[in-house]
Amino acid sequence: MLSQLYIENLAVIEKASIDLTPELNVFTGETGAGKSILINGINAILGQRTNKDIVRTGANKAVVTAVFEKIPDSCLQLLNDSGISCDDGQLFLEREIKNDGGSIARINSRPVSISLLKQVGNLLVNIHGQHDNQILLSPDKHIDILDSYSDAKGLIEDYQSSFHKLQSIAKEISHIKADSNMRQFRIAQLYEIINEIEGMKIAPDEDKQINSELNVSKNAVALSEAFNAVSAILSGSDNLTGVVESLMNADAYIKNYQDVMPKLGELSERLNNARIEVKDISDEIEILNSRLDVDPKRYDWLNQRSDDLRKICKKYGPELDDVLRSLNNAKDELEKLQGSEQSLDKLESEKNDLLTEVSKKAMKLSEHRKKAGERFVRQVANELEFLNMPNVKIVVKQEKGKLTFKGMDNIEFLISANLGEEPRPMAKIASGGELSRIMLALKNVIAQKDSIDTLIFDEIDTGVSGIAAQKIGMKLGEISRYRQVLCVTHLAQIAVFADNHLLIEKNIVGDRTVTSVRSLGKNDRKNEIARIMGGNSITPLLLKNAQQLLDEAAKMKK
Repeated sequence: MLSQLYIENLAVIEKASIDLTPELNVFTGETGAGKSILINGINAILGQRTNKDIVRTGANKAVVTAVFEKIPDSCLQLLNDSGISCDDGQLFLEREIKNDGGSIARINSRPVSISLLKQVGNLLVNIHGQHDNQILLSPDKHIDILDSYSDAKGLIEDYQSSFHKLQSIAKEISHIKADSNMRQFRIAQLYEIINEIEGMKIAPDEDKQINSELNVSKNAVALSEAFNAVSAILSGSDNLTGVVESLMNADAYIKNYQDVMPKLGELSERLNNARIEVKDISDEIEILNSRLDVDPKRYDWLNQRSDDLRKICKKYGPELDDVLRSLNNAKDELEKLQGSEQSLDKLESEKNDLLTEVSKKAMKLSEHRKKAGERFVRQVANELEFLNMPNVKIVVKQEKGKLTFKGMDNIEFLISANLGEEPRPMAKIASGGELSRIMLALKNVIAQKDSIDTLIFDEIDTGVSGIAAQKIGMKLGEISRYRQVLCVTHLAQIAVFADNHLLIEKNIVGDRTVTSVRSLGKNDRKNEIARIMGGNSITPLLLKNAQQLLDEAAKMKK
């Protein structure tokens, strides 16, 4: 429950420290005193959207702090998962709204995201404001109200898991079918690429080998002349003694004097090795020279092949390795595209199986809602009868429709406002006062199912008066027996049921408007009830009537 609320520099509230009790806390005050600001402060601490305009003029920031006790297990689990401890049983939420539009949130003094603050707030407090009555006028919201009551969370999550899988497969099938023409065109392209490249029977580095052979062929005459000259130098000719013969002669001279100078033996061996190496070079030159005969057909083929490789590289290259890589990529892509066609039948089969599964789960969920709807109608009828609406009947209209994320049901609450009338949509029948009481009845029925311990009602009395208002007060008192209730009201019939009556009042301090919140004692409370009934002119009769209302309420609460 919310045990304490501290507000600083929020609009006209300079500072306010509010202590709350576990039961029914009622806020009253003159119009414009700042009751809406109080609700804005609570919304801020629960992670709702704020803006810099709510910061008090002249202040750098507004601060709202809330202390919660008896934290529900669901909230403790969320905090634990977020790495936040709550060992002493108290939870401190803080929100700073800066005048430049910035915002800071803290939980137990630890900075957190606004998103986490909102998640925590949703588990701690349920706020019902005047705009919530519009939910009753929107049939698409009714299914959520029924599901909140019916404990259908497990069934819904199971159904939605299967429905999500069905959607994914359906989307994949649709994607494959939608791309069919494009895919066939791409397959034809890939076949063309593969046939063109494979048809050339390209070998790795073939372009380098072709270019090397072509270069030799183009320079065959010059090479032959060079080879002949080198051969003559090394092996000799008619007019020239070759290097080989000269080395032999040099060696012969040295050998004659080996005995005289032993060092010459080493030199002789080196000359002989040089002669052998030069002779080997000369022989290889002769072999290369003999291979220089150029076949014209071979030469033409080399030129054509070089041109073909250059063209294929320009198309799929720039290098021959890139061409071969393009070939492999095309084969891989073709295999995938052909495989996707083959998988279409498999996906269709999976889709049909999932459709059957989803339909069964939707039917199970629908049956659960039907039974819950019958209980729901009975409980709401009891609540409405207590709230002085005995002839108003709610009907849960449940129709089968197409499968959606929420199941196969179209749910709408219809009402019969008077005995014997056909149930009709709420938007066509219900008045503002009726909507307020119907929503209170729904809130009470649903509150008995959920784990949220604090309920806030902002002007639940809109459009009601007299005995109907008294019944709302009694119902709020009843709810407060098992939930903490905070209520902002304009009606004395409701305020008299408070366990903790707080007055929101506006005063002028210096040249500034200041709003304060204080808990009322017995006499002050009687005066406030009298003011609500008759305005600022409080007469003895009003005070007597106020005391009578308070006494009657005290008896009803026993």
